[in-house]
Amino acid sequence: MKQTAVALVIVLATSVVNNACSRSTAVASNSAAQNQTASGELHSKAPDGWVTEKASSSMRVAQYKLPKAEGDKEDASLVLYYFGATQGGTAQANIDRWISQMEQPDGSSSKDKAKSESVTINGLKVTTVDVSGTYTAEMAPGSGTFHNDANYRLRAAVIETPKGNYFVKLAGPAKTIARWDQSYLDYLKSFEFK
Repeated sequence: MKQTAVALVIVLATSVVNNACSRSTAVASNSAAQNQTASGELHSKAPDGWVTEKASSSMRVAQYKLPKAEGDKEDASLVLYYFGATQGGTAQANIDRWISQMEQPDGSSSKDKAKSESVTINGLKVTTVDVSGTYTAEMAPGSGTFHNDANYRLRAAVIETPKGNYFVKLAGPAKTIARWDQSYLDYLKSFEFK
C-alpha cells in the first residue's frame, strides 16, 4: 500500500511538472509568434541637406550630420536607434533621461523648461521632447567622459512600432538645430511602418 501511494505521488508530481513545462513552452511559442507577426520595417526619408554617415554601432539604424549654421563651431548630430523588440525602455523613461542630459545655466530644472508631446504619425505613436541648455551627456556609453556644451539644444523622439520602440536623438548648437527645425519635423512625419 505504501509503495502504491509513493508511486502515485511520483506519477502525479511528474504529470504536474510536465503540464507546467508544456504550458511554458506554449506561452514562449505564443510570444515568439506575436513577434513574428510584427512583420514590416520602419521607413523614413532623410531631408535634403543632411549628410548620411556610417553608423558607428549596430544599435544605430541611421546616423546623420546636420551641417552647422553660420557662427556655430560644430555640426549637429542625429541618430536613429533600435535596440530590439523589448529593449530600450519606455517612452517616458527615455524622455526623462534625455531631459537629464541638459543643465540650465541658472541652475533651474530642465524638466520645467522641456517641451514634450505625444502625437500620431502615420498610425504610429510618437513622443517628442525639445529642451535647450548645457549638453552634459556621456560622450560614449561607459566612457566616463561627458559633454559640457553650452547653448545646445536636444530634440528627441520615441517612435512606437509593432516591432518595438525606435529612438531619434538630435543634439547640437541651438542655432544649428533651429536652422534644421522644419527638416527635423519633416523627418519625423516621414516615418512609416510597412
